[in-house]
Amino acid sequence: AGPGSYTVGTMSERFDCHYCRDPLQGKKYVQKEGRHCCVKCFEKFCANTCTECKKPIGADSKELHFKNRYWHDNCFRCFKCYTSLVNEPFMLRENNKVWCSNCTAAEDAPRCKGCFKPIIAGRDQNVEYKKMVWHKDCFTCSQCKQVIGSGSFFPKGDEFYCVSCHEHKFAKTCAKCKNPITSGGLTYQEQPWHSECFICSNCKKQLGGKRFTAVEDQFYCVDCYKECVAKKCAGCKNPITAGFGRGTSVVNYEDESWHDYCFKCTKCARGLANKRFVCHNGKIYCAECPKRL
Repeated sequence: AGPGSYTVGTMSERFDCHYCRDPLQGKKYVQKEGRHCCVKCFEKFCANTCTECKKPIGADSKELHFKNRYWHDNCFRCFKCYTSLVNEPFMLRENNKVWCSNCTAAEDAPRCKGCFKPIIAGRDQNVEYKKMVWHKDCFTCSQCKQVIGSGSFFPKGDEFYCVSCHEHKFAKTCAKCKNPITSGGLTYQEQPWHSECFICSNCKKQLGGKRFTAVEDQFYCVDCYKECVAKKCAGCKNPITAGFGRGTSVVNYEDESWHDYCFKCTKCARGLANKRFVCHNGKIYCAECPKRL
């Protein structure tokens, strides 16, 4: 903004006011566009109107102008913060309002979704997600309210959770240790487990993807089940592991057990599963063979 284009002085020669014809000799006058006039007529007919206060800019006032707009020097202030813009950078915005560079930057800056204040480029650290933006310190966990900043987070609708809160609020809980399952894991009987928690009760090896059997809420791999849990066949003396081998049925008599294919007559070797049999001197016979003894 520059000064106005007229001169103010005291007349030493004989001149009359261009408008009211009063003599100007010895009086203060204004010369504008080759015409001499008294101060009163200048303000009435020639003075520019201040863009801000809408009043004439008198001969005794300092005038600033920019793009055919005029201001009193004390009216040339930022519309937003009222800082004087004389000799300062400014911008002319809508409705002929002048703004300082700081307020212009703040007005045009994106607004933080957290505090709704502007995020100034080059000054404020920010976080962006799906066309939304926050000050770094305003991007907080919806659950614990701690600052997430540039850390990892999980979006849920319009809410955001830090890793810890997301685990406790949304992650599946292991059936054994009751802690959240953040990745991997497996399911048994519709219950989730950490892979490292779903293990053989005897040798502690992980059972994920392997054959196993469950006995009263305990899990065993094939080898440990045979060694520690399975009953021994009274016929072949090997473990009876239904589902692991050839035998899928078990024959129980008194305190002993047999694979169904091992439960046979001691004399003729006829299979006796689901058939009549006789026990003589601790041995099993078909119904016919004891008669031949």
